[in-house]
Amino acid sequence: MSHDAGTEGLSAVTLEQFLAQLPPELSILHDGGNRTRALRWVEPSELEDPTPYLLDGEFLLTSGLPFVGEGGTADRVDAYVARIVQASVTALGFGLEPYFKAVPDTVVQACSRHNLTLVEIPHTVPFAALGLEFSQLLESDKARLLRELADTNRQLMRAVLSARPEHELLAALAQRVPCWALLVGADGRARARAGAVPELARLQPLLGRLLSGSGPRVETDSLNSPGSSQVLGHPLRSTRDANLGGLVLGSDKSLTPAQNSVVSSAVGLLELLVRQRTSGSLAPSQLATALLLHPDSLATGGTRHINAMKDLLAQSTGSSRSAPLRVVQGIKTEHGIKRDSPAWPAGDSPVRELLQWRRMLDTKLVEITGYGFTAITRLKVDDALLADIEKLGWRLAIGDATELTGLAAAYQRVTSLRPRVKTTGRSARVDEVSWSVEGLLGRDAGRMLAARLLEPVLNQDAERRTTQVAVLRAWLGENGSWDATAKALGLHRNSVRRQINALGGLLDVDLNQASVRAELWFALQYADEVPGLPEVSA
Repeated sequence: MSHDAGTEGLSAVTLEQFLAQLPPELSILHDGGNRTRALRWVEPSELEDPTPYLLDGEFLLTSGLPFVGEGGTADRVDAYVARIVQASVTALGFGLEPYFKAVPDTVVQACSRHNLTLVEIPHTVPFAALGLEFSQLLESDKARLLRELADTNRQLMRAVLSARPEHELLAALAQRVPCWALLVGADGRARARAGAVPELARLQPLLGRLLSGSGPRVETDSLNSPGSSQVLGHPLRSTRDANLGGLVLGSDKSLTPAQNSVVSSAVGLLELLVRQRTSGSLAPSQLATALLLHPDSLATGGTRHINAMKDLLAQSTGSSRSAPLRVVQGIKTEHGIKRDSPAWPAGDSPVRELLQWRRMLDTKLVEITGYGFTAITRLKVDDALLADIEKLGWRLAIGDATELTGLAAAYQRVTSLRPRVKTTGRSARVDEVSWSVEGLLGRDAGRMLAARLLEPVLNQDAERRTTQVAVLRAWLGENGSWDATAKALGLHRNSVRRQINALGGLLDVDLNQASVRAELWFALQYADEVPGLPEVSA
């Protein structure tokens, strides 16, 4: 979905915005001049060195425990402030009581010396209130708008993959945007509609301009009827700018930038649907017709006929005549993605599944079956693609390389492997009967997996990266037990909990899900082998 004026300027909460929302009892003892800097999180910590567990741009809160006793010497305080400044802390909040009645001068002087914003927090303002205030700021209007646009985009995509994509897409559009919608073909006839669409005769002047013009444009009109004071016509064009039809919308008021963004997405999706229907490859239908009418032609046909069939097969799989092919069978697992999952509800409709497998396996030759699907593909179905498919709740039986005349025998070999896949719950290859997770993924793919899943952690400086990887590995190794992890690391269980919660936010994953933990655990085995990691600074 495009980002237009409705979402431009969306930014993170700044320190200035956060300070403006704080209770008046708080005092700024030193202004570091960084009020426009983005604030990532509000984090309380009483550790002498909290930097291994902090994210860039945090507002660090302390009640002064690190400065009690010997920790309160000028050198120790200065070292503490220098460390958190080096860790890109945005500001330090110092809570009064139970340890101090006022912020120590050594802290004020160190913050001034290192130009770190310092805020005095009275005992009447709990740290939890500050965290709540920051969370509420994150729920800004623009953030809500962005989420709504993302939800709309997902709804439009689900409509495209439904059994009646054009009708469902217009219905979703009319639900999200206050308008009626009409889809017409290149002949000007209505193909789908949603809402109170006026009589087609009243739209003929606009349709005439819409279907006779060229290039990207929006035709406008106005009708003297409810819901039609503004009528907009969007052409649907081929890659060569031929008119394939149009989308006409009517509304009583101008659409907002966000609503126009939804319309643009709908136009793009409708163009894809129309292009696929009108100018898609004809090879699969020719191949099917030839085999249906002449089922024995592969065995009895002459060289010329076989070569013609190979050409059609190559066009259907996006390969050359001599390129090897593979038969692939997909088997649903018992714990596949649920139907209401936004990722891809497998089995929701045959059309949806068919389009998904055609896209992932880059072939037009896919059959939906009782056990799942069968496809003929030019792809080797490497480990990365296999991993993507398995994440969707499927397992594969992958055939060996063959050609047109060997497809039937290849299909039999794959079919004989299917019971093994179903019984073990593991994908298998005909030419690699002994199968294991590590052997399937391989070291290169493991490093790729680690680089992708752990990227936010691995891209940090070496010391922080090492610490966070160690915490995550220990926590996963102890099956999520806070106490066992704390004992293994020599930390307090609350520190472990804070670090794991921070890692969940940094990685943008739900660590309560077993599948997420499993993926991260496997990725951690290759975390130290990812190329291009930041080195320890001198």
